[in-house]
Amino acid sequence: MQILKLAMRIGLYIFGQNLKIVGSLKKLAGETAIYGMSSIIGRFINWWLVPYYSRIFLPEEYGVVTNLYSYVAFFLVILTFGMETGFFRFASKSNGQNDRIYSTSAFSLFGSSILFVALTFIFSGNLAGFLDYPNSQDYIKWLAVIVALDAATSIPFANLRLEGKAVRFATLKIVNIFFNIFFNIFFLSICPYILKSNPDSFIQFIYYPEFGVGYVFVSNLLASLITLIMLIPEIRKIKLLFDWVLLRQMFWYSFPILLVGIAGMINQNIDKILIPELIPASQKPMEQLGIYGANYKLAVLMNMFVQAFRYSFEPFFFSQQKSGDSRIIYARVMKYFIIFGLLIFLGITLFIDIFKFVIGPEYHSGLKVVPAVLMANLFLGIYFNLSLWYKLSDKTWMGALIGGIGAVLTIGFNIWLIPIMGYMGSAYAVLICFVLMTIISYVVGQKYYRVDYDLKRILFYFVAAIALYLISDHIHFTVSLLQYGLNFSLFSAFLAMVFFAEKTEIRSFLKR
Repeated sequence: MQILKLAMRIGLYIFGQNLKIVGSLKKLAGETAIYGMSSIIGRFINWWLVPYYSRIFLPEEYGVVTNLYSYVAFFLVILTFGMETGFFRFASKSNGQNDRIYSTSAFSLFGSSILFVALTFIFSGNLAGFLDYPNSQDYIKWLAVIVALDAATSIPFANLRLEGKAVRFATLKIVNIFFNIFFNIFFLSICPYILKSNPDSFIQFIYYPEFGVGYVFVSNLLASLITLIMLIPEIRKIKLLFDWVLLRQMFWYSFPILLVGIAGMINQNIDKILIPELIPASQKPMEQLGIYGANYKLAVLMNMFVQAFRYSFEPFFFSQQKSGDSRIIYARVMKYFIIFGLLIFLGITLFIDIFKFVIGPEYHSGLKVVPAVLMANLFLGIYFNLSLWYKLSDKTWMGALIGGIGAVLTIGFNIWLIPIMGYMGSAYAVLICFVLMTIISYVVGQKYYRVDYDLKRILFYFVAAIALYLISDHIHFTVSLLQYGLNFSLFSAFLAMVFFAEKTEIRSFLKR
């Protein structure tokens, strides 16, 4: 936490001497620190479910969890249909109409969520058969309720961000994760232990050993219900106001964001849906998916960093769009975002022999996907950073077009590479996709909303980080201590490069 604050303070001074800029960036830094703390702590705690699952479930069982949660991600994007971004956009120019915007947004998502649950319950048998889980209709129903609850509460959470209530937002997110983990441990470890030592315990009425991975979804459902209860103060702020004209305007602004979101989910999750379909049964596709899914999660630090940045940056850049210094700020934010992202990339890849112990030995064969997944997630963050151009210029349809191109590329590369390379093909597919989307977004974005990013310095940092990783990957010592010494030296070398490249500004900040 102290490192994050120091880094953001350094970034503040570098971004500009102007007090107006510094004041704005201090606000972003403070909120990023809070969102970052909640995201890092929350996701880090939640991430420990991965090693926990890897020691309880076989890879093919964990593959079921990975597969079904991929569908959850798709449906969550569809049910929210980009309304969060639309809410921020319209609220930023509302002229005192925030209550109407808040209520209209919230009621629209409440209604669609209720309809979604009803339809899912009616057709749960058909859906279970379509997803190749014919005997798991309960899974489908619970996941539908989880998705509906998350979608319905997205606007109250967005309103907390708009009001700058970062602490309240962070607390609710962490509490949700805490209860999810508690119920997982309760059902998967505590209940079996009690039942084994005392078969006549009341636990026999709430725990059924044969239910297995189903308790993963039950735990998530219970945590989402508790979060809904804790959000009641925010929900009570919703007034009986609903404006159809406003909803249509918000919908047409948000609809391209929905398409972008769907494309994003395709880019991030279609591999976990296609792997069981494209790998022959003789090669145990669900086992491969479980191994891939567990190792994919080792990129959690990069995901946390990107998510924490996103929570604070989206409302921030809308609020700063009228500032004459906004584009200078955006350019500086990009550079330092990439620097921190590359530090995470090197920190995990250079010390992967340490990180691998958090997952079960049965999953270690998939460690080779980690570098590609880390870099892919970094480019996803860069792409999100670049996305401000089409959101600020109200050209969200162009963002949808770029996202659609990325989705087509992802599907194509997965279909091509998975039969040849297995799950490694998926890792390469997602990396290629996000790199190409980043390039396209930058080139097009500069025509509509020019920001002078420091491309030379950014490219230098990328080349340096990748070169240092390749050195470590090709030099192997039989003595572990020597290998760790080499990798620590390589990591330190990157830090030194950053310091000497930015030393004038850093020293000026420290003197100040």
